[in-house]
Amino acid sequence: MADPRGFLTHRHRELPVDRPVPVRLQDWAEVHAHRSGHDDDVAMVRRQASRCMDCGVPFCAAACPLGNEVPAWNDLVWRGGWEQAADRLHATNNFPELTGRVCPALCEAACVLGLHDEPTTIRHVEVALAEEAFARGLVEPQVPQRLTGRTVAVVGSGPAGLACAQQLTRSGHTVVVLERDDAVGGLLRYGIPEFKLEKQVLDRRLAQMTAEGTRFRTGVSVGTDVTGAQLLARYDAVVVATGSTVPRDLPVPGRALRGVEQAMTYLTQATRVVHGATVADQVLATGRDVVVVGGGDTGADCVGTALRQGARTVTQVEILPAPPATRTDADPWPAYPRILRTSTSHDEGGVRVWATSTVRVLDDGTGAVRAVEVEDVEARDGGFVPVPGTRRELPADLVLLALGFTGAEPGPLLDGLGLTRTPRGAVARADDFSTGTPGVFVAGDAGRGQSLVVWAIAEGRAVAASVDRFLMGATALPSPVRAGTRPLAVPAR
Repeated sequence: MADPRGFLTHRHRELPVDRPVPVRLQDWAEVHAHRSGHDDDVAMVRRQASRCMDCGVPFCAAACPLGNEVPAWNDLVWRGGWEQAADRLHATNNFPELTGRVCPALCEAACVLGLHDEPTTIRHVEVALAEEAFARGLVEPQVPQRLTGRTVAVVGSGPAGLACAQQLTRSGHTVVVLERDDAVGGLLRYGIPEFKLEKQVLDRRLAQMTAEGTRFRTGVSVGTDVTGAQLLARYDAVVVATGSTVPRDLPVPGRALRGVEQAMTYLTQATRVVHGATVADQVLATGRDVVVVGGGDTGADCVGTALRQGARTVTQVEILPAPPATRTDADPWPAYPRILRTSTSHDEGGVRVWATSTVRVLDDGTGAVRAVEVEDVEARDGGFVPVPGTRRELPADLVLLALGFTGAEPGPLLDGLGLTRTPRGAVARADDFSTGTPGVFVAGDAGRGQSLVVWAIAEGRAVAASVDRFLMGATALPSPVRAGTRPLAVPAR
């Protein structure tokens, strides 16, 4: 195990200091500075790794959809065995540099040390180890020694599609990833702002995949540019990993006013412009009063983006009451607790309003939004009841809807492959990710609904095993989850 007295010697969590707010609001670079090879940072990472107790039952691994071998690589990091630690890290996770940046750390909530002390900084050790591995040249293409002659089309290049493609390519299959956008990455490319995930981090991993033999085709809309029948005729197997892309709307009076936008439209445009694209009629927060409806991660991303664009004010509205500061009996360990979490965007400015419902959007007389009318609510009998006398207006000339997603996009892609949606909007599938159409599989948010990047990677790895078994009769690929399974703990959205 790591230092047997590490959790006693180093009682407190240590994390790198974020870049100062006034500095980072002037650019789009990552909030966290990942300094691989820096002596002080390496020493800190090793100290934190030494706090791991190497529990007899590693609940951290049980809470992680990928089953990451956290105690193993903590021990190796503490001992300075970077190469062996990187091998153990990549044995269960294709993209630890991504999960180390954007995962909510289900593992840390289940850390045994967290029962009575501050839990191990698992996520930071993960990303620091991944960056150290790249800096030391330990991440190299794993080119298959032989080809099977079997072909697979992966539709969608988000985390599920990429993980599936990498696993199948390394198994010797010829894999083509089809992406309807102009660049590979899906949610990772345009859905997550640059200040949380710089795209060079993604491009670095895509270069590895290209060297391994995975082929990427962008600007291809399956169902339109190529039909489902053509895919089935051309490829031995098809994996649908298109995500959950249908945004939940806000059915209130005034929704159609000019200045009310879906959050993902806003975030995607901002990221494109950061990378040099010209977006006609870009939605900008510059000099505007912005109201973000929805208190989840996407809403927080809108807050950080609006502040960087120079918004006059930013208010984030959440219908749920403010969570408690610490774990309560309602969320017993090792469940992921619903507690108050403050993102780096919230540290930068803006106001959060809790237990508040949006009643209607108000017109300025020209067809544009001028304010949002809201009222306080109380949770009662499984719903929300208005509090009399609390209606008020929030000034707004830009309203961003960050209310989550309702399922996979219906249309020619699903129709052409003979796929159906469940009542919740996900694509119907079996426990092994197969569908009613032979040779067609579904993974990631398209099949499980809106979820986390770590779950998408886990499902991508699992569906690869199912596809390999379908093509070859057996598989040596790991299958960390089954379709329809749920994590040890589900984070609050």
